[in-house]
Amino acid sequence: MDIISQVTHAMQTVLTTVADAAAITSGFLKRKRKLTGSVFVQTLVFSWLANPNSTYGELAQTTATIGISITPQAIEQRFGKPAAQMLKQTLDASVKQVLAADPQAIPLLSRFNGVYIQDSSWISLPDELCDVWAGCGTNADKGGKASLKLQLRWELLTGAFEHLSLTDGKTHDCKAQKEFNTLATGSLRLADLGYFSLDELKQMTDDKVFWLTRLKVNCQLFDTDDTRLCLPKWLVAHNSCQLDYPILLGKHAKLPARLLAKRVSPTIANKRRRQIKKQAKRKGNTPSFSRLALADWDIYLTNIDTKLLTAKEAFVIARVRWQIELMFKLFKGHGQIDASRSEKPWRILCEVYAKLISMIIQHWILLVGGWRYPEYSLRKAAKVVAKHALSIAAAFVSPSSQRLIDILEDIKRALANGCRISGRKSKPSTYQLLVRTAQPLQ
Repeated sequence: MDIISQVTHAMQTVLTTVADAAAITSGFLKRKRKLTGSVFVQTLVFSWLANPNSTYGELAQTTATIGISITPQAIEQRFGKPAAQMLKQTLDASVKQVLAADPQAIPLLSRFNGVYIQDSSWISLPDELCDVWAGCGTNADKGGKASLKLQLRWELLTGAFEHLSLTDGKTHDCKAQKEFNTLATGSLRLADLGYFSLDELKQMTDDKVFWLTRLKVNCQLFDTDDTRLCLPKWLVAHNSCQLDYPILLGKHAKLPARLLAKRVSPTIANKRRRQIKKQAKRKGNTPSFSRLALADWDIYLTNIDTKLLTAKEAFVIARVRWQIELMFKLFKGHGQIDASRSEKPWRILCEVYAKLISMIIQHWILLVGGWRYPEYSLRKAAKVVAKHALSIAAAFVSPSSQRLIDILEDIKRALANGCRISGRKSKPSTYQLLVRTAQPLQ
C-alpha cells in the first residue's frame, strides 16, 4: 500500500470509525443526534488545522462543509468532560497509526538502522484539571498544579512518529521512556539530558543500539586505567580544541564510551555562563565551578566506534537532535496546541487533544509530499496543509475515498514546490552539514 493509500485509510479510520465508537463509550452521544462523534471530531480537527484560532462561528462553518447544519451555540455546549474523553480515545487511536515514508537518502545517517530522536514538551493546563493531568505543584516553570507532557520519539529518515504519548507533567522523562519500545540493533538514539540514565545507556549497548548524548555534569568519568577524571582540569591539560578519548562512564557501571569534546567560542561560552547563573539564581542556588568551566566546551558521549563515526561527524549528527525541537515549535507555534481562546477547563483540554490529532494528521500528510527532500521546511509545508484543510474536511462527505486521494495528490504536488530550505553560505543548515561532512568508511 503506497503512502497516500495509508494516509487515506488512517484518516478515515480514526476520524470516522474510531470517533463514532468513542462517542458512545465516553457518553458524548447518548441518543441519535445530528452532531455525531465523527462530525464533532472532524469539525474541531480540520477547523483548527486550517486556523488554530477558529471561533465558534468558524467551527459551525466547518460543520456545514461536512454536511451538517448546526449553530455555534450548539457546538459550544458540547465541550465538556465526555467530549474530552472522546477526543482522548481518538487521539490514542491516532498515535497507534505509525506511518512511515521511504527513507531519506542521507549517507551519513544511512549508516544506522534508523535514527531516533526523542524529547518531551510541557503543556500547562488550568488547575481544575489536576485530577486528570497532575503537574508539579505550584512551580509555574513546570506547569503548575495541572500540566501534561507530550513524549515523542521520531524516526528521522522515514518521518515516523515511532512513539507519541501523554504523561502527567510531574512524570520524569526517565520514567516515561520505560514505556518506549526497544530499538532495533544498529539503530541510533539521540535524546535530551532528561532521558540520561546509565542503566538505559548500558541496556542499549547490550542490545547493540548506538547512542550519542550530551554529558550530564554530575556523572562521574574515569580513565581506562580506572582513574577518576576532573573533567575541567583534564580538558585544559590536554590543550586541544577538539578531543576524542576513550573513558569509563559511571562510578559503578564503568560503561566504556568515547568522550568527544570541542571548544566553543568565548561569545557562546559567556552566554552559557550567564544562562547558568540566571537559572541558579532563580532557584536560589550557586552554580558549581565545574558547570561554569564546562561551558567552554561542547561535550558528548557515545558508544559508536571510531570506524563507524569520526568525531567531526558525531558533532554534526548531534545537531540532528534539534529537529525534534523544531517539531515541537511547529506544534506550538503553528498548531497552537498549548493556546486557547477559552478559559473553561474542559474546553481547553478538548482543544489540546483535538489540536494534537490535527498535528498528527498534518504530519501524515507531510509524509505524502516532501519527506524525500531532506532539506524540507516543516513550517512552509505546514502552511500548504493548512490551506487544504477544509477541502480535506469536505472530502469526508463523499461516499468514495477517491476524492480524499485526489486532494492528497494535489497537496503532494504543492509540497514538492517551494517548501525546501535554501542553501546558506555563512550559517549552513544541518542538512548541508550532513552532506558535506560524511567521509567514506574505512
